[in-house]
Amino acid sequence: MSEMIPAWVNGMLTPVEKLEAHLQGLRHKAISVFVMNGDRVLIQQRALGKYHTPGLWANTCCTHPHWGEAAEDCARRRLREELGITGLALDPRDRVEYRAEVGAGLIEHELVDIFTAEAGPDLPVTPNPDEVMAVRWVPLPRLRDEVTRDPARFTPWLRIYLAEHADAIFGALARA
Repeated sequence: MSEMIPAWVNGMLTPVEKLEAHLQGLRHKAISVFVMNGDRVLIQQRALGKYHTPGLWANTCCTHPHWGEAAEDCARRRLREELGITGLALDPRDRVEYRAEVGAGLIEHELVDIFTAEAGPDLPVTPNPDEVMAVRWVPLPRLRDEVTRDPARFTPWLRIYLAEHADAIFGALARA
């Protein structure tokens, strides 16, 4: 069964198959989560089996809500599915829109609800190998330096978030 996500078609929000939304570059809903421990961000390297941006580093997790699913519920679901993370308090930070080519003729044109969550240093993380091939904690200033030095290692959306929306997402940490 195909996954139906909320996308705008002819100005109306309607369920659309996820791959079709990306092939057509339709504007669609998404969520992104940044799990933090002080100034450190938990990032993930996408599994090689992902249909776009395989092997690239991204924020903690991101996905598209199912049709009728609330953004915060989706964020909790995806933290659990991708990384085995449960029980964190999510803080809604911003809603941003971006459009980016992600390879193989696919386009992400997303309206994204962005959340942060604070976690302790002993947060249990159990990556799902179908989704995630590696995780690491990285201080935000170092992440920004890495993205600047070698942007091809990172997903287009992470690059956009850091370049254009860091203040809204990270607050004072973005200016440190």
